[in-house]
Amino acid sequence: MRVAVVGAGGVGGFFGGLLARAGEDVTFVARGAHLEALRTRGLTVRSRRAGVFTVPVRATDRTESVGPVDLVLVCVKTYDTESVLPQLPPLVGPDTAVLSLQNGVDNAERIARVMGGGHVLGAVAYVSSVLEAPGVVQQVAGAGRIVFGEFQGKASERARRLLDVFRRAGIDAELSPDVRREIWQKFLFICGFSGVTALTRLPIGTVLACPETRQFFCGVLEEVREVARAGGVGLADDCVERAVATAEGFEPWARGSLYADLVAGRRLELEALNATVVRLGRERGVPTPLNFAVYAALKPYAGGPVVPDPAASG
Repeated sequence: MRVAVVGAGGVGGFFGGLLARAGEDVTFVARGAHLEALRTRGLTVRSRRAGVFTVPVRATDRTESVGPVDLVLVCVKTYDTESVLPQLPPLVGPDTAVLSLQNGVDNAERIARVMGGGHVLGAVAYVSSVLEAPGVVQQVAGAGRIVFGEFQGKASERARRLLDVFRRAGIDAELSPDVRREIWQKFLFICGFSGVTALTRLPIGTVLACPETRQFFCGVLEEVREVARAGGVGLADDCVERAVATAEGFEPWARGSLYADLVAGRRLELEALNATVVRLGRERGVPTPLNFAVYAALKPYAGGPVVPDPAASG
């Protein structure tokens, strides 16, 4: 299968690396030093679940040089979605499937407006992985799992084919008959997992072990549940318990991507996560004080590193 991975960072590098190792024809769309490293040294994946391996890969910064593929994995940060949309059309042929493995709840819709809804499937990924160095991706926690499906709910032939390809590559993949609900379930989880580990600067094991921070974590999840239900999304009655169980299933030292970007001084995906909960809560009449606390505390860091106080070094 011909695959294009747009955004070859932690998520795209991990899943794309597994597909390339399994013999699929994978091209990574990257830039800068990472692009050069992929071209010259290949992609190295260091994974607790899949081992350590290096594979030679194709890499480019121009999708026109790739042409139509069978599968496009969109893995850029949510704030880069608009900038990559013009790069997607050259990758899409009549039968191309497009999956967004991004955080947030509206990426598939944004992509469909450019690509056409018939190409886009819904998907979520459960993995904690980072770009350790140019050409090197480290998967540090999580199941490395993809849940996906057609928005119409049917198990189409192309969805079953993708499921087979993912599983042959060693990816824990699952087809869902209600992928929109899965997207909101992941959104609920990541607002708590990523938002609270970034806010506290603590790993998830410590967050859950302390009764007060555990209560805060669950409260963030409950607010997302109420916002979803107010918008007509039928999350399961046990959606919060499921999210807590997922968090407990992560390695205790795991932290979310907001934390990783925060400590590295990178831009944060805050607007696509807890800020979206706050905004939708206001629109739908649902109070979201805990998500607002996460948003307000992290907002000064959202654009990147904060300018240090000169007096602090004196």
